[in-house]
Parts: sequence; C-alpha cells; structure tokens
Amino acid sequence: MVAKKISEADIYFKEGCGRCSLGGTPTCKVHSWSKELSALRKILLKSALTEERKWGVACYTLSGKNVIMIGAFKEYCSISFFNGSLLKDPSRILQKAGANTQSARIIRFTSVAEINKLAPAIRQLIDEAVLAEQSGKKPVAYKITESDFPGELKNYLQSDPVFQKAFMSLTPGRQRAYCIYISGAKQAATRMSRIEKNREKRLAGKGIMD
Repeated sequence: MVAKKISEADIYFKEGCGRCSLGGTPTCKVHSWSKELSALRKILLKSALTEERKWGVACYTLSGKNVIMIGAFKEYCSISFFNGSLLKDPSRILQKAGANTQSARIIRFTSVAEINKLAPAIRQLIDEAVLAEQSGKKPVAYKITESDFPGELKNYLQSDPVFQKAFMSLTPGRQRAYCIYISGAKQAATRMSRIEKNREKRLAGKGIMD
C-alpha cells in the first residue's frame, strides 16, 4: 500500500504556521480548532481552488492568485476572502478583519455547528470569489492623500527631500500601512522613532512588512 504524500498544507494542519514558538507543539492553536479547520477544509477542497501553504497557513488559489485563507487564532478560527469586498454576501456574514481593512473580509467560527449551519452560504461565497477572480475584477484601489499622513511624518518629509522622494514613490497601499504603523504610537517621540527606525527601508522602496 502506497503511503499518502504529505502536502505543504497538511503540515499546517498538523503543526501550525510555525511563526511562533508554539508551532509543532500540542499547544499550537491549530489543535484547538482542528475539527473546525477540518470542516472548512472539506468545503474548500470541493471548490475549484487549489490548496497551497503560504505564510505558513492554508491558502486557496486560482491560477496562482490568492483567493481564500483559513486560519486559527486564540479565540476563533476563520475563513478569509482576499477580495471579499467584491462579494454580494446576501447572508451578511462577512466582516472586516479590522478597522483599517480595505478589501479583505472574514468569517469567524467557534464551533463545527456554526460552520455546518453556514455551509451553503460559505459555498456560495467561495463560488462567487472564484468567478470574481476569473473575471479579473479588483477592489477599488485605496487613494491616500497628505491629510492621511501623521503630523510627524509630514514634517519629516519636508525636512528630508531624499526620504520624501522615496516615500512618495511607494505604492498607496505601502504608504497607508506605514502611516497606520506610525499613528499607532500614542507618544510623539515614539512616532518619530518609528519614522527614523524604518528610514532605510523606505529609501530601498520596501513596505512596512517587507
């Protein structure tokens, strides 16, 4: 009997994403939600999407393009739609992952019963996400203006033309992520520290997560 080949995605469901010290241990969050993740996985494996492992987690793609992810967290597990803002969502079950989320949408679960109850709506969203990807539709790109810049960043840009040129050459998404990162600090000194700390990255054209 030929042993079943272990896929990259299988590693996630067995060991977790590996991005923290709990990876590969019994306390990894994937084990807290193993039944729920399995239920979501079964639904996705019946779709037109290809199962892969990206960023350590299970990711479902179409022609190499990211469409859906599933993941485990401390208080819930989830299914996330990269371009969820494009979906009609007649059942109104999609949510923004956070206040600053643009196009991604998420559904959180804490039991298999919840997943089973919403299974028809989930399948409908998956099919719609596939059609949206096939059509080439994209969410409206976020446009950032100087009014979105923290005060400390505005002053720094004016005082450093080299940095200003590099920053303004970044994509709007990277500029926005950088502004959110700076604004997240409560004290002005910390905001300035975040600007100066990441100066070389900006000069190299890199985003906050690069």
